[in-house]
Amino acid sequence: MTPTASSASLSKTDPTDAPPSMWRQPKAVWAVAFACVIAFMGIGLVDPILKPIAGQLNASASQVSLLFTSYMVVMAVAMLITGWVSSRLGAKNTLLLGLAVIIVGSVLAGASGSITGIIGWRGLWGLGNALFVATALSTIVASAKGSVGQAIILYEAALGVGIAVGPLIGGLLGNISWRGPFFGVGVLMAIALVVTTFLLPATHIKPKPIRLGDPFRALKHQGLLTVAITALLYNFGFFTLLAFTPFVLNMSAIRIGLIFCGWGIALAITSVFVAPRLQARFGSLPSVVGALTGLSVVLAAMAIFTDNNPALIVCVVVGGLFLGINNTLVTEIVMKVAPVERPVASAAYSFVRFGGGAIAPWLAGKLGEEVSPHLPFWVGAGAVLLGALLLVVRRRLFANVDVEHMVPPADSQEEAEDLTLADS
Repeated sequence: MTPTASSASLSKTDPTDAPPSMWRQPKAVWAVAFACVIAFMGIGLVDPILKPIAGQLNASASQVSLLFTSYMVVMAVAMLITGWVSSRLGAKNTLLLGLAVIIVGSVLAGASGSITGIIGWRGLWGLGNALFVATALSTIVASAKGSVGQAIILYEAALGVGIAVGPLIGGLLGNISWRGPFFGVGVLMAIALVVTTFLLPATHIKPKPIRLGDPFRALKHQGLLTVAITALLYNFGFFTLLAFTPFVLNMSAIRIGLIFCGWGIALAITSVFVAPRLQARFGSLPSVVGALTGLSVVLAAMAIFTDNNPALIVCVVVGGLFLGINNTLVTEIVMKVAPVERPVASAAYSFVRFGGGAIAPWLAGKLGEEVSPHLPFWVGAGAVLLGALLLVVRRRLFANVDVEHMVPPADSQEEAEDLTLADS
């Protein structure tokens, strides 16, 4: 079948042909997915030790929240150069560079003796994560067999497993010392580095060069910009829940780890199993709007029941259900709606959305300290609801987002071939 075939002809298949299984993938895809699991452990691994760090280093909630802010600010800015770097070094070398930088940042953060030092090394960690995450997403999408949607589900499954396991390991290590999770990340990333080195084959085709200004030019596309702004607003809710909730729960590291492990499991289940079913029945955009509205309601409930630990715990886990749906479908919408190469689309989208992840933790800590512990959750709920309303207002931009292609559209066929890794 030629790349210029119509969507109607693409949907026609021989009835004797079985649809490609999402789980039957080249080993290149599984190598990157495994590395993603370990990389995403780093997000939740630190969560259970926020309170112990504050106590042992005499830091306030807003100061400790800068661990997320420095990580996200550097990650957001670095996203602008990830495509430029990967197009010159190649996907495999960029992934390895990102993992190496994460190892250095996490180990030095664990060895630091001040909150300022930890914040600084978390920024270096964010640089490594930017190089890794943006390249991993585009590599999986380009290398996986089947549809774009199936590839993104694989990526989100790796994200969900990593986020689920991370807080549990962080709680166990953090119960020994707050430094434990930082060193734990270094060890896990070293494993990912070895796996990626030996299992991910290098591409033999030179990627199409990407210019530094390409992500900014991509944001001129209204569909991509709209989804990116929605993700920025959504991240206000995501990181308020992730970074501020441990302070109001006021529990031990291991108990916080178990709670957020439940949150991560809920996120993983809906990412892989629920999101595709909702998409098939209601469409991508209605499903995302519904998930954002549900998350907004959960955050509002957390604002009301901030002093009730059992209610907060239930809300955290339920919030994971909505986060999983949103993560999978929004990522898929970005990959489909952007009329540019996927690494460029990923970089542009991530640059905008991580702005919300950078601001929200610090703002939540500041509002919780100086105004009320209820207010951060109200702000998060309002931001997420605003993101849902933005999608509703601009829904015409996404009228064709659910038209599925089993092969890349004509304008991205060459780019997909360039990025696809040999299955050796």
